[in-house]
Order: sequence, then structure tokens, then C-alpha cells
Amino acid sequence: MRKALILSFVSLLIILKVTSQNNKLGFDSLKISLNDIWKKALSNSRLIKIKNSEIEISSEEVNDVILERLPEMGISGSYERATNIPIYDKGLFSPPSYHEVIKNLYRVSGDLYQTIYNGNKLNLKIKEEKVKHHIKKIELEEAISSIKYKAAALYLELQQVFIFRNVVKDDISDQEKQLTEIKSMHKYGTTLKSDVLRIELELSKRKLLLVKIENDILITSQKLNIIIGEPDERVIVPDELKQDVETAESNYDQFLKQALDYSYIYNISEQKTELSKLHLKQVKANIRPKLGLTGDFYYMNPQIFLFPYNPYWYSLGLAGLKASFPISSFYHNIHKTKAARLELEKEEETHRDTEDKVRQQLKEAFLRFKESLIQIDVAKVNEAQANENARIIKDNYFNQTALVTDLLDANIQVLQTKFELASAKIASQNKYYLLLNIAGKL
Repeated sequence: MRKALILSFVSLLIILKVTSQNNKLGFDSLKISLNDIWKKALSNSRLIKIKNSEIEISSEEVNDVILERLPEMGISGSYERATNIPIYDKGLFSPPSYHEVIKNLYRVSGDLYQTIYNGNKLNLKIKEEKVKHHIKKIELEEAISSIKYKAAALYLELQQVFIFRNVVKDDISDQEKQLTEIKSMHKYGTTLKSDVLRIELELSKRKLLLVKIENDILITSQKLNIIIGEPDERVIVPDELKQDVETAESNYDQFLKQALDYSYIYNISEQKTELSKLHLKQVKANIRPKLGLTGDFYYMNPQIFLFPYNPYWYSLGLAGLKASFPISSFYHNIHKTKAARLELEKEEETHRDTEDKVRQQLKEAFLRFKESLIQIDVAKVNEAQANENARIIKDNYFNQTALVTDLLDANIQVLQTKFELASAKIASQNKYYLLLNIAGKL
């Protein structure tokens, strides 16, 4: 009698706790689809904002290098005042005589230099900056895909917890009805008091499990809220899980072709290899001649360019070609070229290694996805068998040909198979999104 009172008290506490949690869940909720989750996650992501800023910076760097094609121009001016020239015609230690000069000197000038040829260095530099800009774009796409997969994983986790919640609530309702029947049988002496206590204990465990599931909903909702920019206490209510997992484009060869075209890490590795090729060309360009067009134009006063001098303004323009050849680069460039070539060989090997990793990750993800589809079919069969077994055991128990332990085990199997089916469906969706993420198509 004392144990029965304790169990009843515990059950009452659990019921009150569950009711409180249910009220909390329904207070501030947001029903939202996965596509809307993705939109909110991307608009709220600080990482995406950083990546967009990096792309803008990179674009400006490309434009800055392109402007180096334009000539270098400058303008300058000066004013000077000269003293008379002392002439020591009687020796250094005797007072000098002074030669009168034009004392005020003015100059305004402009200069220009236009590179005609510089070993193709400028074109190589422009290509380098464009490759870096392209890498920034790929990194942005990679960040978007990563955020979408992370948000999808939490969204699917939330779907799973809500499915568990509904399953447990339905199971509690069934168990309460079953408990009522068993109590009625005990009243007429056809079942033992211990059977009633065992059923009440299992019912209490179910209610405690429901409390845990409600907390899981709150915890997962907060994680998702942080990503999408919603208040922490808001409960995210996902759409119902699709009955059939997406199986489009489930051919491995298609996924592999897509991965080699769109995989983020593969494309970034490819672009880094291209940067090493450009760097080698830049180093080799150090031993090429440089040719440019120069020009100067200025106004000056006084005229001291030609003799005889006079205190008048005059102008002069000069134009010509300037050529230079870095002879010392023939020996300064030896080890630089060797280092650049070794760097290129390393990047090419790294690129091949990246391709191997992409193929391995894709193969594993694809096989796990296919495996998950089989697991769903197996889980469906297990659920049907568990339901039929529970029905038979229940009939036998109420006909007094089965033990209460058999009835409890059958009920637990039903609950477990429902959990397994929901988990299999969620896992299959998760693996499909992971497959798309690896292939660069999420």
C-alpha cells in the first residue's frame, strides 16, 4: 500500500511537470519550413558577412592592379633663392669678390612613365589577383553550404524530437487506457496488485521520458535560434517529416561528376595550384628586360639651360625610351626559381590528394545514404511486427495466458521500433544533405 502511494505521488509530480513543459512550449513558438530556416540562417550569419566583405576587398584589389596599366604621372614645383658666388681671386684667406647671379629660381614640372614591357609581370599579377578573388567566391559558397547543412542537421534533429514527443504522448495515452483495464481486472481479483504497480511504474518512466524530450526540444530550439537570429526562448516548430526521403540524383557516378565540378575543397585546391603556376612564371620574369616610355615637361625661371643665361621664363619638354636589363637576376633568381618550381610540385600533389579525399568522402557518404534507405524499410517491417506482437501479447494477457512482463516487453518493443523508424528517416535525410554538401550542391 505504501509503495502504491509513493508511485502515485511520483506519477502526479511527473504529470504536473509535463503539463508545465507543454504550456511553456506553446507560449512562444514559430512554425517554419527548412527553406525559411536557410534564408534566416544565411541572412543572420556573421561568417557570410565576413566572406562577402573579403570578396569586396578582393574585387577592389583586382581593380587596383588593373589600374597599374595606366602611366605613372606626377607634378612638382619648387622655389629656390641663390646667393652671389664668392670668388677667392686673392687666396682663401683674403676677402673674396662676388659674382652676381640671378637669385630667384622657379620650377614647375610634370613627369610621365608608361611601361611598355616588363616581362609580362603586370599581366601575371592581374591573373593572380583574379584567382585569389575566385578563391574568395568559392570560400563564400563553402560557408553557405556549411551553414545550410548545420541548420538542416538541427532542423532534422528537432523534427525527430517532435516525432518522439508525439509517439510518447500517444503511448502514454494507450498505457493509461491499459492501466485502467488492468485496475478494473484487479478489482475483480483476476490480476495481481504487482501487475498494477509494474504498469504504473512503466507509465511513470514514459512520463519522465516525455519530460526529457520536452527539454530536448527547448535545447535544440535554442541552438537553431542562435543560427537564425531568433530569441533563445522561442520554440521552433518544424514541418512534418516527409514520408519519402529524397532519392533524386542517387547515382554515384553523377554525384562524383558533380563533386569534381563543384566540390569546394577540390576547386580551392585547383585554384591554389594555379596560383603556384603563376608564381613560377613571375619568378622567371625577373630575368626579362624592362622597357618604358618616359616624358618630362617643365616651366622654369631663370633660363640657365643654355648659355647665355637670362632671367626669363622658359619651357622644355623631353621624351624618350628607357630600357634596363637586370643582369644580376641571372644568379639571384636561381634558387627563387627552384623554390617556386618545388612549390608548384607540392601543390599539384596536394591537389591530387584532395581529389582522393573528395572521392573517399563522397563514396562513404553515398553508401551510408543508400544504407539508410534500406534501414528505413527494415524499420517499417520491425514496427509492423512489433505492433502485431503487442496485439497478440495483450490479448493473451487479458485472457490470462501471458505474464505482465511479456506485456511490458511488447509495449517497449513497439515504442522502440517507432523510435527507430523515425530515427532512420531523419538519418537518411541528414545523410542526403551531407552528400549534397560534399558534392558542392547543397
